[in-house]
Amino acid sequence: MDRLHLMSVYVAVVEAEGFAGGARKLHMSPPAVTRAVAALEERLGVKLLNRTTRYVRMTEAGQKYYEDAKRIIALADEADDAVLGINAEPRGQLTVTASVLFGRLFIMPGIVDYLRRYPAVEVNALFVDRVVNMLEEGVDVAIRIADLPDSSYRALRVGSVRRVLCASPEYLAEHGIPQTPDDLPKHRIILARGLNPNNELRFQYDGQAQTVKLQPLLSVSDNDSAASAAIAGLGITRLLNYQIAEPLRSGQLKIVLGDYESPPVPVHILHREGRHSSAKIRSFVDLMATRLRAELSLN
Repeated sequence: MDRLHLMSVYVAVVEAEGFAGGARKLHMSPPAVTRAVAALEERLGVKLLNRTTRYVRMTEAGQKYYEDAKRIIALADEADDAVLGINAEPRGQLTVTASVLFGRLFIMPGIVDYLRRYPAVEVNALFVDRVVNMLEEGVDVAIRIADLPDSSYRALRVGSVRRVLCASPEYLAEHGIPQTPDDLPKHRIILARGLNPNNELRFQYDGQAQTVKLQPLLSVSDNDSAASAAIAGLGITRLLNYQIAEPLRSGQLKIVLGDYESPPVPVHILHREGRHSSAKIRSFVDLMATRLRAELSLN
């Protein structure tokens, strides 16, 4: 059998966590999929999958082969796209990921615009508050709010966001406005754990870094709950400015200790580095870069 075909079948089985699921994904019969994986293992002379009646699991060699096969298939797709030319109409499936709130506020409107322009593309939007492994989960484009480590992915900076401390006017009227970070231990603190994984908040003033250890009154796993508690007057919380843009505009929340904010967090569009960029990825990145750079709350 064709080697690239065998790789594609193997990748489908791994991602579907079974031969039946891989067969449905590829529109093949389960026996044909089973034969293809067996032929691949015989060709390589190694066992790629451990099979039981209930599941399949990759061996150590199978994990390495899966990662390499995904990369080879992606390069083959890029080569096909390159042959079509730079002005080819975007088509096919595009998987995009971002955090939940950022995705809803900024990425989904861009996706709607994109699909109206390019109806031959199908978009899978994965909005989750965790770092997605782009290779393992088949993601084409990720929007990340973070300082990025070096990687094999191409990163395009499109803006930045601020980490801001805020509280309701009612809370500040009752408990006072902190003047320096050292005042915070005297206040009621609400921590959103996604942004603040421990009980330490970092600040910067006049080029000097400062860390304050706090004992939170309330710790929550999501940003919306922290914002809701602060709006209700429970205490002071730290969030990214875009997450509370509307409460800030309406006056429900006020920023405190603005002079002590740590450096802004960059916003990047991340996609796989390659010799060629497919029409669907290139057009989506271009559209989202234009939209995000125009967002006042990100620049």
